[in-house]
Amino acid sequence: MVDDSPDNLNLLKQVLGNEGYELRVAPSGSFALRAIHINPPDLILLDIRMPDMDGMEVCRQLKNDDLTRDIPIIFLTALNSSLDEGRGLKLGAIDYITKPFNADIVKARVRNHLNYVHQRQLLEQLAKLDPLTEIPNRRWFDDAIESEWYRAMRAEIFISVAILDIDYFKQYNDNQGHLAGDQALIKVAQAIVKSLSRPADLVARYGGEEFVVLLPNTDSNGAKQFLDQIRNNVEKLNLVYELESEEKHLTISVGGSTVIPHSDVTFKGLLEAADANLYQAKNTGRNQVVWQELPSV
Repeated sequence: MVDDSPDNLNLLKQVLGNEGYELRVAPSGSFALRAIHINPPDLILLDIRMPDMDGMEVCRQLKNDDLTRDIPIIFLTALNSSLDEGRGLKLGAIDYITKPFNADIVKARVRNHLNYVHQRQLLEQLAKLDPLTEIPNRRWFDDAIESEWYRAMRAEIFISVAILDIDYFKQYNDNQGHLAGDQALIKVAQAIVKSLSRPADLVARYGGEEFVVLLPNTDSNGAKQFLDQIRNNVEKLNLVYELESEEKHLTISVGGSTVIPHSDVTFKGLLEAADANLYQAKNTGRNQVVWQELPSV
């Protein structure tokens, strides 16, 4: 809620305080912009007439910023002309309520817009899940590694990534059938997920029988040991099949890399190094972890 009048902010708190929302206030446009970038809200109630920066300019800046452009804005203002309303909606506001406002109307419109926000967030989350294994997909991983990369660069800490590939998965599919192959992918995904212990750690299905694991703030020794434990947990699933008349257990090969991010390397370079190490693991015996720490300077 952005308004330079303490009385207006207090009134809005009274109206919305019992609705179960987390309410944050900003007494000016410039203060609001800083606060919104630090912790983006789900919805903004924005006054227009403010001394340092009016609400129209705040809205314009928010809509021109990739981080904040999708946050819905409701103008709540004493400016009641159709010209002002049209200008506000043209800038990208989702609604326009004039003062003095009706408390029930404010509550209803806030509730309706927040329901829309939550539905959109749910759809976006579902779009980032792999439908078979119900773990994050490559799109989720791509967003996460970019975010964690720049966080690690600012903090000058390690970031590790691993690519995992199920050994002889085609033969397993041919031998056991595609339904069994799907169940094997689900069980492998669950085994990896159960191995994760920190909220920031992430496993995603990378495509086909490949998975990827992101380990922020993890050095190469810790990451390699952790991935070797995952490799061991997958082997313990005891998914048996025949290969060339010999009974085998489904296993995984792992390639990984670690670095403290700097200007001479990118997160794509980190992934390429992990993929090269996976290739080495597959071609030197499989069911193993091959790791590399990239130069940090």
